[in-house]
Amino acid sequence: MSDTALPGPKGPAARNFFAALQLDTRLLGMIGAFIVLCLIFNVVTEGRFLTPRNIFNLTIQTVSVAIMATGMVFVIVTRHIDLSVGSLLATVAAVMAVVQTDILAHPDALGLGHPAIWVLALIAGIIVGVTIGAFQGWMIGYLGIPAFIVTLGGLLVWRNVAWFITSGQTIGPLNETFTMLGGIGGTLGESASWIFGILAVTLVLWLQIASRRRKASHGFPVKPVWAEVTLGAIISIAILGFVGTLNAYHIPTARLKRMFEAAGETMPEGLEIGYGIPYSVVLLILVAVAMTVTARRTRLGRYIFATGGNPDAAELSGINTRFLTVKIFAIMGGLCALAAAVASARLGFSTNDLGTLDELRVIAAAVIGGTALSGGVGTIYGAILGALIMQSLQSGMAMVGVDAPLQNIVVGVVLVLAVLVDIVYRKRTGE
Repeated sequence: MSDTALPGPKGPAARNFFAALQLDTRLLGMIGAFIVLCLIFNVVTEGRFLTPRNIFNLTIQTVSVAIMATGMVFVIVTRHIDLSVGSLLATVAAVMAVVQTDILAHPDALGLGHPAIWVLALIAGIIVGVTIGAFQGWMIGYLGIPAFIVTLGGLLVWRNVAWFITSGQTIGPLNETFTMLGGIGGTLGESASWIFGILAVTLVLWLQIASRRRKASHGFPVKPVWAEVTLGAIISIAILGFVGTLNAYHIPTARLKRMFEAAGETMPEGLEIGYGIPYSVVLLILVAVAMTVTARRTRLGRYIFATGGNPDAAELSGINTRFLTVKIFAIMGGLCALAAAVASARLGFSTNDLGTLDELRVIAAAVIGGTALSGGVGTIYGAILGALIMQSLQSGMAMVGVDAPLQNIVVGVVLVLAVLVDIVYRKRTGE
């Protein structure tokens, strides 16, 4: 294979190293900020922050916001905003809870404990979420009402619709299989997690090699071989390290013993089994892959970024920007439904305050992840990393003993600073 390698840039060794890797400087900055944040909290909490248990909990707490943040990227890229995501999450969660506990569990329907209940409830929630999202998109795209106004109204409307659906009560317990989507109640286990991690590493390396060959075959410059190997090694270590950390969080002995007793077996003395990767994290990974492919490899993705870059030019080029708006908000509604499933499953109940202030967290995650409020720029992986940073910040403050009101103040300040940094960065780089 003949590759055309890029010549090493002149300058300090460290600068040459990162230049050869061709990594996004914003991504490096976010990763650096995340590492510093984790180290600070680990020192302040006397080593409790970076334990397998806390990392496991931090991961499952991030999922619902991260799922919605991937959709918020599309919304913001097209120069819109969605303030209704938290309230929509509550409404969809209420619908799924009522479908599970009242409608399908009724003796005249499927009956309590039927294996199809959780699937039908999830489908019902997704249909409701997509329908509401599409309706809001229709008002924005075809009626010309600003997204800020439509979704601000949605923030108030859907929160109270959730209250009427549940009559102001907490609905539960939810279907046992459904709650496995929440995290700790449903994981792959140690062996399956290692297999999942190895497959993920294999896929990443294959994509890396395929991309290099494709560029070389078209005569485009490629990274030096050492840079490709280094980048592949870093990603592989990160994936396997993440899997190893989740596997290091062991199921409590008492619970493990009950699991063996329920299976009619005797637990071996001293046996330890790790939780592994939660199903909710697998769902997030699938969503991230689907959204990334949509953004980079599909006509819809090209239309989204073209519209965000220049709406007038996009419309003149034949893109139906009004229908595109409907589709974007429908996707956002569907992702809110998935997030609602994860959030309610993690609690085992559907509560009226579910998703409160999630609109702030989701927007903050997208913006911190590099999505420009001016439109046209944003990445899925950046939004997920932004959600992880936000959740780490909140989790760390909670472990230190910071009150909830002060936590929200800090989150608000971080959001404003993130926008300021984005503005300064784009002015300096000319983006």
